[in-house]
Amino acid sequence: MRKIQIVTDSACDIPKELEEKYGIRILPFAIIVGDQSFTERKDFTQDEFYQILTTSPKTPSTAQYTAHQFGELYSELFSQGVTDVIYVSINAKGSSTNANAHLAKQQFFEEHPEAVGEMEIYIVDSQTYSMGYGFPVIEAARKARKGASPSEILAYLEDWFNCCRVIFAPYSLEFVRKSGRVSCAAAFVGELMGFKPIIAFENGESVTINKVRGEKAVIPALLKRMQAEMIPHTPYIILEGSDPSVSDAMIAETEKLFGPPAGRVKIGAAISINAGHRILGVVYKGKPRK
Repeated sequence: MRKIQIVTDSACDIPKELEEKYGIRILPFAIIVGDQSFTERKDFTQDEFYQILTTSPKTPSTAQYTAHQFGELYSELFSQGVTDVIYVSINAKGSSTNANAHLAKQQFFEEHPEAVGEMEIYIVDSQTYSMGYGFPVIEAARKARKGASPSEILAYLEDWFNCCRVIFAPYSLEFVRKSGRVSCAAAFVGELMGFKPIIAFENGESVTINKVRGEKAVIPALLKRMQAEMIPHTPYIILEGSDPSVSDAMIAETEKLFGPPAGRVKIGAAISINAGHRILGVVYKGKPRK
């Protein structure tokens, strides 16, 4: 009988109650703040991190999960009798974590020939962030609990990532300017003119797909994009930061058009470091890209 372990990393933003409910193994990233190192999901909540982000003189950064750490993980899971490890990673273009998982896989089987044929390791590049891969990881864990095979779970993940859309709007350009998502000059002009960029993750890249003027234009712009792209009767997830009032307003509108969301999730360090803590976003399924 196959024993499947679903693994991901902490940029997935999966709520802790669902992590525990479905036995998902979430690898926590180290967050560097000045000369201190913290562990995401352990040393602070999302709201506490927003406060750190606001008060820190220097923008915090994330550290990759190392090949050594992955090697220890694979050894641990093998000793527990796991036959199939399915690791869904943070966007490989934005982090070396995915590459480290592959390197550790090669080293693990070289050092543990007895594991060859006994344990399979599948590494999936989500090409995105937050619940763009957190949601399908939860679904993958549910499928594993119900007896789905590794091939069925991998097929589901491939379909999701081929159709996944993650769009969001930062309400301040301070952090997108620092991260390089928007040039300094454009951010300066945008702030003066009151423009808010609508940003999407596409094929592992962040792309500004629209600019709207004023905060009141953000929700209509997100709704318009959802209406144009979202496959009817499929789940969507609201992404929120430090201001739940904008999420309340968004959900009041999305429920009229699409029904209740499948989740409402606070963004973690991966997005808030680059886009700020006051954002509004949505994850949904669109038409296949390929």
